[in-house]
Amino acid sequence: MDETRGMARPMAEEGTILIGRATGDAYKDTPKYEQLLLRLANRHGLVTGATGTGKTVTLQLLAEGFSNAGVPVFAADIKGDLSGVAAMGEGKEPFVKRAAEIGVPYAADSFPVTFWDLFGESGHPVRATVSEMGPLLLARLLDLNDTQEGVLNIAFRVADEQGLLLLDLKDLRAILAYVAENASALSAQYGNVSTQSVGAIQRQLLVLENQKGELFFGEPALSISDLMRTDRDGRGFINILAADKLMNNPRLYATFLLWLLSELFEELPEVGDLDKPKLVFFFDEAHMLFADAPKALVEAVERVVRLIRSKGVGVYFVTQNPLDIPETVLAQLGNRIQHALRAFTPRDQRAVRAAAETFRQNPAFDTQKAIVELGVGEALVSVLEGKGSPSMVERTLIAPPSARVGPLTQQERERIIAASPLKGRYEQEIDRESAYEILTKRTAEAAAAKQAPQQASAGSEGGILDTLGTILGGGKPAKGGRRTVTVTERVITNVASSAARTIGTQLGRAILRGILGSMTKR
Repeated sequence: MDETRGMARPMAEEGTILIGRATGDAYKDTPKYEQLLLRLANRHGLVTGATGTGKTVTLQLLAEGFSNAGVPVFAADIKGDLSGVAAMGEGKEPFVKRAAEIGVPYAADSFPVTFWDLFGESGHPVRATVSEMGPLLLARLLDLNDTQEGVLNIAFRVADEQGLLLLDLKDLRAILAYVAENASALSAQYGNVSTQSVGAIQRQLLVLENQKGELFFGEPALSISDLMRTDRDGRGFINILAADKLMNNPRLYATFLLWLLSELFEELPEVGDLDKPKLVFFFDEAHMLFADAPKALVEAVERVVRLIRSKGVGVYFVTQNPLDIPETVLAQLGNRIQHALRAFTPRDQRAVRAAAETFRQNPAFDTQKAIVELGVGEALVSVLEGKGSPSMVERTLIAPPSARVGPLTQQERERIIAASPLKGRYEQEIDRESAYEILTKRTAEAAAAKQAPQQASAGSEGGILDTLGTILGGGKPAKGGRRTVTVTERVITNVASSAARTIGTQLGRAILRGILGSMTKR
């Protein structure tokens, strides 16, 4: 092979991201380049393959391509390897050789990166409020059963109707305690509220706190606009979530990414089909999203994936096995890159067959056989073509990334975080008045009222001030028995009750919940 052939070819044609070069015999003399069309990148995608076959390198290649095209990216960094995209490429011999085989020049580069961390250790802290998370995702995070989830929904409903902000976990604990104390009254209105269920939820909250999950809940909450920035050269920022420690709590990891997907869906306007996406979202270790997920949640995710493309967002799932993705979701993923799979067990063999069947078959080779024969740096690629139909699957040599492949040092990471324009925006936690403070104050006032001596109010019967005091709980009947209720008192009582109902209704309507149960801000 002439290694200089095609060296003058740009890394990618305008409006595309270069994935690699087809390696079939038919393309020895006339090279065929596999390229992802940016205008169809919002039709989502899938990157699969066994451990060590090059999925992370492919993810980095795609992230670099989107960044160069001015598209911001969000991706989780499971092992720390993706952080190297912020550093200049080192021109390692295997990558230079692979570039020559493909017929493109190797050009070292680095990319604008923002680091995030739920625990605030390896990036800017990421927080969401309990109200924004919503009962559906929170119930999954806490691994609640149907009964416990029902009680949690009641707690959220009570908080919404009473205008109680649920910002952090102590707010949630406070509203749950309030629900338990008023279980009898609430059961009549919303259905059975058992103290046992409340206790079970409280215990799960304790487990979450022990896993440092409480660091995620609070203010300032993450602003979606901070994920959608470009640098002065017009390149999209690559937002990297430090997930090495987060993986110790996979349920928190999956719930956070689901919440983020929900926030994108609720906040971004409808834009239809664009020349390129507004944001691309990579969901690494995607099997954690669907593991033990209730049917209702899977259906909600499927709806979000189907509809979010019209918001200009592309979602790319990265996982080892295509069987990890439910069929309803899998059907929405138009751009596919399949690295090698191993067929040692019956389940592995089923996975290979399933992966092969999802591609538009190429008569030039056996897709199922090719999947187990692929080497490192090779993949089967099928992308959406001009009219949105999938291309015929091709065995492809994947192009090398331009940035460093491998992790940053701790010093390099700290320098990037310190120089970030977002430095200081999220680092300081804010604790404003919310459900915990309000309910604590109510409890203290009620206790003080019970202990206060009864004050005699001589000569005050019949006055309008006494009437108002009676309505608000401060008056008392005349000596000798029940006081006669006047017409004036009835009118004032009715007005006060109506106003209370109106205020409660308005507060209840002010909080709307979206497709995944998170709070909309409209």
